[in-house]
Amino acid sequence: MGILEKIADIETEMARTQKNKATEYHLGLLKAKLAKYRTMLLEPTAKAGPKGPGFDVVRSGDARVALIGFPSVGKSTFLSKVTGTKSEVASYEFTTLTCIPGKIHYNGAAIQLLDLPGIIEGAAQGKGRGRQVIAVAKTADLILMMLDATKGPRQRELLEIELEAVGIRVNRAKPNIYFKVKKGGGISFNATCKLSHLSERLVQQILQTYKIHNAEVLIRDDHTVDEFIDVVLGNRKYIRCVYCYNKIDQISLEEVDRLSRNPYTVAVSCEVDLNMDYIVEYLWKNLNLIRVYTKRKGEYPDFEGGLILRSGSTVLDICKSIHKTLVDDFNYALLWGTSTKHSPQRVGLSHVVDDEDVIQIVKKR
Repeated sequence: MGILEKIADIETEMARTQKNKATEYHLGLLKAKLAKYRTMLLEPTAKAGPKGPGFDVVRSGDARVALIGFPSVGKSTFLSKVTGTKSEVASYEFTTLTCIPGKIHYNGAAIQLLDLPGIIEGAAQGKGRGRQVIAVAKTADLILMMLDATKGPRQRELLEIELEAVGIRVNRAKPNIYFKVKKGGGISFNATCKLSHLSERLVQQILQTYKIHNAEVLIRDDHTVDEFIDVVLGNRKYIRCVYCYNKIDQISLEEVDRLSRNPYTVAVSCEVDLNMDYIVEYLWKNLNLIRVYTKRKGEYPDFEGGLILRSGSTVLDICKSIHKTLVDDFNYALLWGTSTKHSPQRVGLSHVVDDEDVIQIVKKR
């Protein structure tokens, strides 16, 4: 029996098993086996034939956004509108057969946008080059899921299922669970809160499924079995996802209003240029990027060429982004902006900067 057949058997057994307190333990073990087989399915085997042509592109710019969706939802049109990159557009499906990169220039930042081929149902099992598409999506800082506003919610559910199957967790925080494999001492289990989904016996059985007999587990929140399995596997990616509903010019205003009220959702029309500026601004906010301007002694700040950093960056990150040797010569920095108590403020390497701060770095003599 192959891996796909084993996965199908487990999914069938889970579907016919009633969900209640008595079956929680059994379902937890089935979920552990299912996650194990799905991981094996994604890993290349030694007997595999020659590799097919991939379409990952060199990472460039300050952030990467992966554009995914079903065929003919307007991904190529969107890329052409916001980046100026020409991508083949047609009314038939699978117009785009490879990865086409483009650049969005906004607030001094260069955001790499990747137009990926359309996903079909069963992409996680490799249908329609689905594995390559989702593998590229794993390298992105943000996923832009392109959806057709004229179709129902099922399209979004199917895409989320495919992403879930390959270990991409969208719009979710990493579970607050400490897990470390040890060389001996058995399994040490502790929890700092009341657990409604996990128990010490279930945790031990799940770990035995993965042949882990010595480990330390500390659960700090009431997490589910799936979240614990994600921590054990350690190969899950937690990525922000923005849902972009295209073709809103073909639906009613009431429907547009309903879609727009969903979290992480923007409604646009690529054909008639509705909300195209707003979607770029929304991507900027969700990428958590900030701008920091540099200043030389006795001169005005350089507001033309600011540094693009991640939110939560420190003065140390600024020094490294300017030049790697600047940290060794660093004495202190003068900072103007919202991250200071007064302007200018003398700060050290550990100071966290805010958006549009101005910094002057003073070297050792």
